[in-house]
Amino acid sequence: MTPFLELRGLSVFYDKVRAVEALDLTVGAGEIVALIGANGAGKSTVLRAVCGLVRPQAGQVWLEGQSLRGLGPDQIARLGVRMVPEGRRIFALMSVQDNLLMGAFTRRGRQIWEDLERVYRRFPRLLERRGQLAGTLSGGEQQMVSFGRALMGRPRLLLLDEPSLGLAPQVVREIARAIRDINREEGLSVVLVEQNSRMALQISHRAYALETGRVRLSGPSAELRDNDEVRRMYLGVGE
Repeated sequence: MTPFLELRGLSVFYDKVRAVEALDLTVGAGEIVALIGANGAGKSTVLRAVCGLVRPQAGQVWLEGQSLRGLGPDQIARLGVRMVPEGRRIFALMSVQDNLLMGAFTRRGRQIWEDLERVYRRFPRLLERRGQLAGTLSGGEQQMVSFGRALMGRPRLLLLDEPSLGLAPQVVREIARAIRDINREEGLSVVLVEQNSRMALQISHRAYALETGRVRLSGPSAELRDNDEVRRMYLGVGE
């Protein structure tokens, strides 16, 4: 069976600095795959390569068997790929609702408003604050806006870059629950980049541990949680 997303021999360099080298990765339809590792391991670069924000020096990216080589970010977005970037990057001087509607820039028709209602049902606090300037929200609420904006594009593949970064534990649990619920209810394929390895391994089906741009370990998340090396290096157990 053809993977929903497949990366083969992916290499990305910034000037002469290696970010990712000869990386292989697959994501099945309806699967949550986590990328864990330290800062500088190449996790975010993988996401940027998938959505067209950086051009690989070598290797291929396929979405349902279609090569993404040479496609720009807007073309890849129209294929159903959406990214929730690190640091949220919302439009601070626009209202919550206008931020969400920006996520539907490739679409037309009344379904946009139906999807807006779905986002509000999933994140009720955004409904309460729909007319508020997004820049005045708390960090957790801004993350919900960024998440909801991506969902407004009706993605088939969702790329999440450090969604728990800088958030309170309660909000992290809310975000984790939202990722699981969306995956389960809508069959959405997800690539989750996280330094919070414990959370990432709890909600994902499979995971890759990256180190200096290469895959160090990979496998079912449940197995990696019990792996002594993973527990020592990424979960802080047994040190």
